[in-house]
Amino acid sequence: MKDFFLALIPVFVAMDAIGVLPIFLSLTEGMDRSEREQVVKASVATGFGVGVGFLVLGKFLFGVIGVTVSDFKVAGGVILLALAIYDLISPEKRRRRPGEAVGVVPLGVPLIVGPAVLTTLLICVDAYGYLPTLLSLMLNLLFVWVVFREAEVVVRVLGDGGVRGVAKVASLFLAAIAVMMIRRGVLDMISMGS
Repeated sequence: MKDFFLALIPVFVAMDAIGVLPIFLSLTEGMDRSEREQVVKASVATGFGVGVGFLVLGKFLFGVIGVTVSDFKVAGGVILLALAIYDLISPEKRRRRPGEAVGVVPLGVPLIVGPAVLTTLLICVDAYGYLPTLLSLMLNLLFVWVVFREAEVVVRVLGDGGVRGVAKVASLFLAAIAVMMIRRGVLDMISMGS
């Protein structure tokens, strides 16, 4: 149970459902409730498929191309840190234009399950195992589904400033997780070399 909670928090921070909410609202503006629900279902299903696929094949692919988990920790940590810094200093996340499959791209991938989540999943699998990591992915996607489904209520409760504030705090936590990942990757590399 402890491992599940330890895996749940970093995936929650990396997924940043509240931070993606304004983009979701802008991409689904003008849609009726049933169309918006279709987009929510597509985005969560895509995120789940990509996340589980990465959990199953990630390490195998690393073996094929000769990348170690330590390499991925450092590379992923650097990317997460760059994304977190960008989110912290940019006034607002860039809006994307909707397409036919807005629920799949850009919402499902890369906004819900992108580099941050994939890197975090791989780190969590190493630290806590497959089952706690898979359960944390599923619970976080359930949270995304609820937040997106009730998007207008969440914005009314938090207000536009509240949504932005939560997104900035999540970015700050993401930066801290990124530094931790870089540190662990470097320490793993050092211990493997000795």
